[in-house]
Amino acid sequence: MQRRTLLCAASTAVLGGVLSPARAQVADLSDAINKAGRQRMLSQRMGKAWLALLLSVEKPSAQLVLDKSMALFDRQLAELKAFAPTPEILATYTQLDAAWTDYKVLLVGKAPSRERAAALLLQDAKVLALAHQGTTQYEAVMAKPLGKLVNVAGRQRMLSQRMAKFYLATTIPVDAATAGMELAKARSEFIAAMQMLKTAPEATQRIKDELTLGEAQWVFFDSALSNLQEGAQRPRPMADVYLASENLLTVMDRVTGLYAAIKT
Repeated sequence: MQRRTLLCAASTAVLGGVLSPARAQVADLSDAINKAGRQRMLSQRMGKAWLALLLSVEKPSAQLVLDKSMALFDRQLAELKAFAPTPEILATYTQLDAAWTDYKVLLVGKAPSRERAAALLLQDAKVLALAHQGTTQYEAVMAKPLGKLVNVAGRQRMLSQRMAKFYLATTIPVDAATAGMELAKARSEFIAAMQMLKTAPEATQRIKDELTLGEAQWVFFDSALSNLQEGAQRPRPMADVYLASENLLTVMDRVTGLYAAIKT
């Protein structure tokens, strides 16, 4: 019960502050990579929240996550388009704008339903691909090792949400075999990236401390994900996965911000 209370508190912290950046505009290329990477995460977080609403998992939190994530995606998309330093990056965000418009219709046009779940997952994949393309383009313009670290740390946020999303997708089920494979792939990528971030020469002691905290949260999240083979359609395992993903997101967003704040 205490562990679940801590998870709920962490979820509230995510909703209340960490994903509502104070900056109204993109400050520099590191900030651009951070925000571009956050768009990837939001694409998966919105899909997770939509599926949670469909499955009646943590519904008040899921609705708040969906609403706040949509507003943040809109705001950051406008900022990243305005900051675009090359025609190629501007073209990517113009394409993303169109894909996002279609995704929004699926997210809020009608109440979540099993019949519309497959279409939603296909569209969130398109948004994710374009958001990732924009992130890598910004990293290439920065052309410094630090840019890659901000990108990788930011991608960890996305993976936390992607794993939770596919966990929920397997319980509907929506293409359960593919969802299971994608979940396993995301899990392996997350573990490998954590090691890279910890051993990077640029990692400060504070970053290492946050990553240690992230690894502790990962243990709980990974344990919750393992319930997939133990009857995931029971409400408690699904709620544990949902809340643990929010908890891990909180830590990895801080890590990404710390890497983005390093001046070179």
